Amino acid sequence: MSLPTPSLHTARLRLRPFEDADADDLFALHSSAYVLRYWDSPPWSEPVRAEKFVAACRQMAQEGTGARLAVERVSDGAFIGWCSLKRWNPEYRSASLGYCFDDAAWGHGYATESARALLRWAFDTLDLNRVQAETDTRNVASARVLEKLGFVREGTLREDCVVNGEVSDSWVYGLIAREWLPSSEPVPAH
Repeated sequence: MSLPTPSLHTARLRLRPFEDADADDLFALHSSAYVLRYWDSPPWSEPVRAEKFVAACRQMAQEGTGARLAVERVSDGAFIGWCSLKRWNPEYRSASLGYCFDDAAWGHGYATESARALLRWAFDTLDLNRVQAETDTRNVASARVLEKLGFVREGTLREDCVVNGEVSDSWVYGLIAREWLPSSEPVPAH
């Protein structure tokens, strides 16, 4: 079962399927050691990784396992990051939320705004009951984004990954449909 990747809009952002032309911006994002300092995979060193990422986004949609959307500012069309729902399980009505933004875009509410639009699509269109997210326990900014969206910290995965050669813990967050409180801002899907 395929899962067509939506295009979503907010007041300041456009979330859309990835295009081949996004490869350079995507490589710049994922080659930043600063941006990826809490990730369990190293920064990219080969530009071909961006092309593989875009292909994987398309494959994810074709296989019906999730949707990963490029995020760009409406004001200038700049690519600022991405937001995704992965591990979509229609039987369990669940998925996992993820996101990655350029450090120049941090602190402006873009992660919260884009994730809220994607969650609205997930709960309204996909009829999800549960969305889960995980973040490194040192990534306080990401934890704050999840909590602003209504996620509840459900536990800690102790020493569950290695980040930059250092064993790290992760927090597990969950958001249940009955607890979801979308903002009043309309987010039309195209």
